[in-house]
Amino acid sequence: MTRIVVTGAAGFIGSNIIKGLNARGIDDIIAVDDLKQGDKFRNLVDLRISDYVDVDTFYDAFANGAYGQIEAVFHEGACSDTMEQDGKYMMDNNYTLSCNLFHACQKRGARLLYASSAATYGGSETFREDPAFERPLNVYGYSKLLFDQRMRRECGSDFQRTKAGKTNQVVGFRYFNVYGPHEQHKGRMASVAFHQFHQFQAEGKVKLFGEYGGYAPGGQMRDFVFIDDVVAVNLWFFDHPGESGIFNLGTGRAQPFNDVALTVVNTLRQQRGEGPLTLEQAASTGLIEYITFPDALRGKYQSYTQADLGALRSAGCQHVFADVQTGVRRYVQALAAQG
Repeated sequence: MTRIVVTGAAGFIGSNIIKGLNARGIDDIIAVDDLKQGDKFRNLVDLRISDYVDVDTFYDAFANGAYGQIEAVFHEGACSDTMEQDGKYMMDNNYTLSCNLFHACQKRGARLLYASSAATYGGSETFREDPAFERPLNVYGYSKLLFDQRMRRECGSDFQRTKAGKTNQVVGFRYFNVYGPHEQHKGRMASVAFHQFHQFQAEGKVKLFGEYGGYAPGGQMRDFVFIDDVVAVNLWFFDHPGESGIFNLGTGRAQPFNDVALTVVNTLRQQRGEGPLTLEQAASTGLIEYITFPDALRGKYQSYTQADLGALRSAGCQHVFADVQTGVRRYVQALAAQG
């Protein structure tokens, strides 16, 4: 029987990974999280797990062999608030704890598949897994980068194609802008699609940032990746234990925020029996509203991200990613079905 650990199990990506494992018939899963935010339990209700362990007790117990043979740890547990200013808290959660988990995995013979972030690139204009392009703009991005750097050091210079026997599999995923079901607990850190769905339901319009960084209103571009694709790539590496390294996990396709907004608007209009609008029509009728770019984000905001998928493809992963129009439409339909 394959036993798996998922940290951050009640969170957005963690709960979806459990769902993906369950779909394969894998349910000997130890879910690790902190349920101080009690309503996160909703993300676990429909999933099959073998145990739940609080984050405060799991790591030491795991290092001491309390859970028997673990095949792999999907490490999604971290402070994911990019606006968090407490650097000590961030480094304890995202760096020190992850280092301890890595050593425990090596000791226990477990593979480690962990969440890194596209925030490691920060102000860069090139999004390739190379130190030359890693320029985080906040302590969150730095905490993720430092652990990636530590893995490069621990796993050796050939980390991107680790030779069997050097270390157990270690894979870091640099998540770009992930969206999809089970993110409702994230508040301001939930995806643009999530917020715009609720804005449209409440106010009959969606809001986007106006002109900034040389981009037209709503024209800032991100690599938006649907959660089902994130899970599929995690599970591809789970199926290929000989592949290690740090990999971008985005679509490789930058799209403007306008595409997200228009897809939200048109999907909800379709559900009302109304026809699709062009961007110009949606903006001119007030269904998309542009607001002044906030001062608090100036100089700390990525106006453009696009994952370089060269390393992912070289590893052999040929997964085909959904574009915004496909993924956001599916997501909005799922949100609407919840009522």
